[in-house]
Amino acid sequence: MQMELLLQPIRNFLRCETPKAWLEQVPNQLHTILIDHANCELKAAQAAVRMLKLYGPKPVALACLDWIKPYEDAAYGRTAVAEFLQLPITRPNFTRYDDPLVEKLVMLIREELHHFHQVLTIMAARQVDYPFQSSSRYAPTLHRQCRTHEPARQVDMLIVGAYIEARSCERFAAMIDYVDDELAAFYWSLLRSEARHFEDYLALAQSISDTSIATRVQQLGVIEAELIKAEDDCFRFHSGSPTET
Repeated sequence: MQMELLLQPIRNFLRCETPKAWLEQVPNQLHTILIDHANCELKAAQAAVRMLKLYGPKPVALACLDWIKPYEDAAYGRTAVAEFLQLPITRPNFTRYDDPLVEKLVMLIREELHHFHQVLTIMAARQVDYPFQSSSRYAPTLHRQCRTHEPARQVDMLIVGAYIEARSCERFAAMIDYVDDELAAFYWSLLRSEARHFEDYLALAQSISDTSIATRVQQLGVIEAELIKAEDDCFRFHSGSPTET
């Protein structure tokens, strides 16, 4: 019942569910999913940092760049995962800004980096290596749809963030029946933590737009659904329906 309450707004927002063909590949692709999941958590944090660089106070952006660096070092192979997991987790102390965008982005960075650390911990316990792995077409294709003039660019970036967050949560829930108990509990915890992120992104997008964002949300939603339903020869956390062989 609690899962359904969390999922209903997400399902109402998204325009399609994850194809069954994708889910059927999950049990045999857990290593790929874990690696890509770690990458996705870091990329979500990096996207929030980029938005702070573009639209936030410079001191906060610089502090966040320092904050995220050890995580990037682990992802890019500059620091061994085992060494990274032994590092103390530090967070900068920010002066509170009366700006909902700054406050929300800092909170998102904190959560995404925490989840990145959690995924790497699970991978280490399962002896899953963390090699370079190419990304899917999903997020780059969505980001290419963003308009280039302001404030439309910022609005679109936030709407795209909403779709990525919503799709992630939909997949966490969908995968629970296809993975072992440990991963099922982990994905359930992530769903509870992130289920409202997409609404936060949408609220921020609307707050900076002088007109309703509904039409733009619909336009980007159609593209997002097409990416999920279309055949995809690259299996990743956000990839489309696996290409039949």
